[in-house]
Amino acid sequence: MRTKFRGILTLLLAFVVQLTFAQEKTISGNVTDNSGLPLPGVNIVVKGTSKGTQSDFDGNYTIQVNRGAVLSFSYLGFTTKEVVVGDGDTVNVQLAEDAATLEEVVVTAQGIRKAKKALGYAVATIASEDIASQPQTDVVRSLTGKAPGVNITQTSGLSGTGTNIIIRGYSSINGNNQPLFVVDGVPFNSDTNSSEGFTTGGASASSRFLDIDPNNIKEISILKGLSATTLYGQAGRNGVVLVTTKSGAAQGGANKKFEITFNQSYFSNEISDLPDFQDSYGNGFNQTASAAFSNWGADFNQRIAGDGVAADGTIAHPYDRSDLNAVFPEFVGARYDYRPYDNIEPFFRTGNVVTSSLSVSSGNDTSSYNISVGRTDDEGFVIGNKYQRLNFSAGGSTKLSNKFTISSSFNYVLTDLITPPTSAGFGSNANDGAASLFANILYTPRSIDLFNLPFQNPVDGSSVYYRTDNSIQNPRWTQQNARNIEDTRRFFGNFTALYEFNDWLNLSYRLSLDSYVQDEDRYVNKGGTQAPGGFLSTFVTSNTVWDHTLSLNFDKDLNDSWGLSGNLGFNPRREERKRDFTSSTEQFVFGLINHQNFEETTGFSDLREFNIVGAYLSATVDYNDYLFLNVAGRNDWYSSLQKENRSIFYPSASLSFVPTSAFEGLRGSKAINYLKLRLGYGSSAGFPDPYATVIGLDSNANTFIDPNGGAIINSLSEADRLGNANLKPELITELEAGVEAKLFDNRVSFDVSVYDKRSKDLILNNRFLDPSTGNTVTSDNVAEVSNQGLEVGFGLTPIRGNDPDDFRWDISGQYTINENIVESLGGESEGEVIAGFIGFGNYAIPGEAYGVIFGTTYQRDDNGNRVVGADGNYIANPEPTIIGDPNADWRATLINNFSYKGFTLGMQWEYTHGGDIYSTTAGALLARGLTTDTDFDRTQTFVLDGVQTDGSVNTVQINATDLYFNNIGVASAGGINERGIYDATTLRLREATLGYNVPSKFLDKTPFGRVSISFIAQNMWYKAFNFPKGINFDPEVTSLGVGNGQGFDYLTGPTAKRYGFNLSLTF
Repeated sequence: MRTKFRGILTLLLAFVVQLTFAQEKTISGNVTDNSGLPLPGVNIVVKGTSKGTQSDFDGNYTIQVNRGAVLSFSYLGFTTKEVVVGDGDTVNVQLAEDAATLEEVVVTAQGIRKAKKALGYAVATIASEDIASQPQTDVVRSLTGKAPGVNITQTSGLSGTGTNIIIRGYSSINGNNQPLFVVDGVPFNSDTNSSEGFTTGGASASSRFLDIDPNNIKEISILKGLSATTLYGQAGRNGVVLVTTKSGAAQGGANKKFEITFNQSYFSNEISDLPDFQDSYGNGFNQTASAAFSNWGADFNQRIAGDGVAADGTIAHPYDRSDLNAVFPEFVGARYDYRPYDNIEPFFRTGNVVTSSLSVSSGNDTSSYNISVGRTDDEGFVIGNKYQRLNFSAGGSTKLSNKFTISSSFNYVLTDLITPPTSAGFGSNANDGAASLFANILYTPRSIDLFNLPFQNPVDGSSVYYRTDNSIQNPRWTQQNARNIEDTRRFFGNFTALYEFNDWLNLSYRLSLDSYVQDEDRYVNKGGTQAPGGFLSTFVTSNTVWDHTLSLNFDKDLNDSWGLSGNLGFNPRREERKRDFTSSTEQFVFGLINHQNFEETTGFSDLREFNIVGAYLSATVDYNDYLFLNVAGRNDWYSSLQKENRSIFYPSASLSFVPTSAFEGLRGSKAINYLKLRLGYGSSAGFPDPYATVIGLDSNANTFIDPNGGAIINSLSEADRLGNANLKPELITELEAGVEAKLFDNRVSFDVSVYDKRSKDLILNNRFLDPSTGNTVTSDNVAEVSNQGLEVGFGLTPIRGNDPDDFRWDISGQYTINENIVESLGGESEGEVIAGFIGFGNYAIPGEAYGVIFGTTYQRDDNGNRVVGADGNYIANPEPTIIGDPNADWRATLINNFSYKGFTLGMQWEYTHGGDIYSTTAGALLARGLTTDTDFDRTQTFVLDGVQTDGSVNTVQINATDLYFNNIGVASAGGINERGIYDATTLRLREATLGYNVPSKFLDKTPFGRVSISFIAQNMWYKAFNFPKGINFDPEVTSLGVGNGQGFDYLTGPTAKRYGFNLSLTF
């Protein structure tokens, strides 16, 4: 009986299951807005269940449901719509805009998301599609030209090298002016850990934001003003770049089907351009062939008596000399064709940039996750330059109860960078005794067959070249025997817990960790002309930041008109930084790179630790959703200052008013769709370096031999720098006003900001003391700097159809002007070196623009005429003065985007007006007679415009060599610096893209939910208007490295151009 009952029950269950499956069917459809445009990412949920899906990029969706079920369609900014499933298999839905929720939401300080209309300050947001899958593997370089007020400059175009980013000008003279990076709530160390200065290779050091994978970024928000960054305290004084990754954005609350996204890109990487070289004259000086490192030699096509060239067009072989005869006997007595050779272009290559990334994501009402892995191989345009990155990240969120949610994200990154050394040079070896790849290569005389002459002594491995005294290092030897290597291992992540007391009050705690170890090796084998004994330098840098944030958050409607929101937070932070340095010289065995293989070794360690404890309060009062008052304040306590100066409070306030919501006559206006006026005030501070308030000790200042054991003992002595116990934080305040508008059915938009930022009590680190005090230098709070500027962002849609496949034309752009002035240096100094050399570099001078270029000039008489010496050459003024201003007058970007039936075409043009640069590249090419600018009849003579020392008009004749080598070009670090100054006004096509999104109807029978391909080219064309025509120089470089220096090109590397394609597949 029991067996029979079980059989009946089984048949009954089978019938029920069969009936259920018979009722379930596949529903598909499309979701659009009021204009018929597709809505991607719409949440489609079977009401009363956790079952659901999302619409794809084209608004299409598919879901398995029962007849009679209710589908709920929800999307931010639109009214939720419910549809009952009937007999049909297609359900198309058009969602209506929800006036109550239709507002742009942006990420603000401490990761708080707010409606943009409530903000009294400017925020720039860059979407994922503008960052991911770009030719640039450096995420910051991908932001160039995409936000007003943000100035980005690369140290060079070599792969993996550093990038300078400055927001709204320089606010400190000796302090850090780089913005704070925050990745998924984690304060992210983006330092450039250069072990050397710019003269010894520091310009090639990488910036640590290279550790961020652009393909894993969901969006970036840039907080530019102090009223926006107050909650970050002193760390946000230079602006904040908020990076939200896809892993960090993984949050529950929406049903999202299991999805796999794969991106594959390939780009070619080439030098942006080469000079136009002349092929009329060769190696030599004064129209005579010789072994000079110049190109003022004999004419290739015409023999002149005494020009050093035989009648058959040959000269003595450059390697037929006594110091090389035993090594290269084949060249003894040999002749050498005196003709032009292709000796520059083969030195450069086309590098391959390959990036692969894979991400997996899914989610439901309570939990979600995102896992991604990516690999980048970025070859530079010279042999020996390569950057590699391996990223792994994971993030997730789960709701443990109706009130308690936890989330976490973590990232592990391995980066490797290898590059030839790029020490600063003046066109004749590196400047400071270190190797430099670019110091010599562009100036190779046209008659030197660089690639068919040996570059290395086969006996001892030393450099050989055509110079009689071997005083110029062969660039091919440098390429093979010198390297800068960086290996970095990094972990960063966070854990967040959120408890919701009710619908308007919650408590959150976030623990963040950012930790990395960077190993850096710099070496040159022995046998070079600049470091003949060779050297090896090793730096190991470890940096760890622990950051805790406890925040009580509230958001409550007080009544029908008034609302109150805000947070009360506690934010302790600890940073530990340790550097171990070992340097060895005088190599024993050529090619063995190990400290044990060197004769002399020295080393030191540096440990810096500090704590910052912050407490903050932020509150926003809103009236009828059109008037918003934001007030905030933060107090920081800094452990490395003396107690009386350790605490500092900085307040901020901002006001936002939306007339289009306030006035009945503007509501629903077709002419003025949206209008917002805003005003903000903010303040911040800049803390001095740890231990600047105390006197330190220098190690190995003196040594003595222990008489008992004979060991060498290093002693300690007081450092030259006198600590200043009265040092205070630098103070920065800013007033900002702006207006935002959308007009004519949202076809026209603009966002305008004006600001006035003031910095006082700025610390100068080189306040010189009388040596009789026992110290030579100290630091003090004495200087003041101001920044005043205008930022304009605009958008225009001239053509827009009703159907998403119709032709559409969008225009957007930015305009930026900033005036950065040094107001005061405390009355005791007429000028302070910011970067560069003493007497020639960027200076802070009261009343002048920040970082003006200071150097030697032409001597002039009272009427401004240049003074010419008895030899017919210009005379230098012995007193250095201002010779240039590196700050651009203004910058502008214009972006055009066209779309039609899945095809997209985009172009980004950029224009920089003004700003001076001292260019060794241009100066040395002219001085050494290599470009087409010097391809003229060199037998003629010239008379320089000017007066002689007695005031009479100059009549002394000089030849072509003297004209360029001594008066127009730059042949060395000495001489007249002014002649190397050029106006850096430049127009460039920053980016051009052509893309295609495959329509979903072609993917119905494939496993793909989305397929897109794009072709992208960057920096393919530029025009620097004020450089000589044949130079083809791109002034978008900064040879002083990442920091406060600007406007100098010291041959640390040209820029690059990149082009290729990206393929994106979603399953």
